[in-house]
Amino acid sequence: MSRATLSKQPHEVASMFDETAGRYDLMNDVMTFGQMRLWRRAVTSAVGAGPGDTILDIAAGTGMSSLPFVEAGAHVVPADFSLGMLRVGKARRASLPFTAADATRLPFADDSFDVVTMSYGLRNVVDTDAALAEFLRVTRPGGRLVVGESSQPTNRAFRTLYTTYLMGALPTVARTLSSNPDSYVYLAESMRAWPDQRTLATRIQRAGWSQVQWRNLTGGIAAVHRAVKPV
Repeated sequence: MSRATLSKQPHEVASMFDETAGRYDLMNDVMTFGQMRLWRRAVTSAVGAGPGDTILDIAAGTGMSSLPFVEAGAHVVPADFSLGMLRVGKARRASLPFTAADATRLPFADDSFDVVTMSYGLRNVVDTDAALAEFLRVTRPGGRLVVGESSQPTNRAFRTLYTTYLMGALPTVARTLSSNPDSYVYLAESMRAWPDQRTLATRIQRAGWSQVQWRNLTGGIAAVHRAVKPV
């Protein structure tokens, strides 16, 4: 079984997700006590997809995050660097144009999309700043970035409780449900090590985005960051 480390080597992370692809969506629901569905809805709302929009859904996994955009009439490209995730997604949702893509070297032309969105995958990218710059490159001027990601609870006592769950209970539950429980040790470590909301907002701005703002979800366990590509 594969277990990535916080060095986030792409082949390690991709292999880990390949092995968890079959039950990944189920595990997300279980591990977040159903909160993942609410967090995904928050991303969908922030994207605000409409008919004719072109949307890049990077780290789309099996394509579940892409479905609301399709239902809104947008043209969506679900992309991921885990071939295992893409295979499971294509088997479940054959009509979606799944594309293999590395977030730091996207196979798309400049100014291709109205919106680039990434749901709970940015912390798995080996070079966050390179990915944010690539997202800017493929977004049209005036287009938007929407990133849903794990974050840091704003209340100190709640943050302590959350960290205890991440490093203790989450891997324990994963051992009974996941085909690759060690991967959830990495996921817990990556969530604990991820920067807070303001730090991520600063990195987004430094990559060239403007009008950067965020919304906390579930007390800051997750957050949705939004930004605009300058015209």
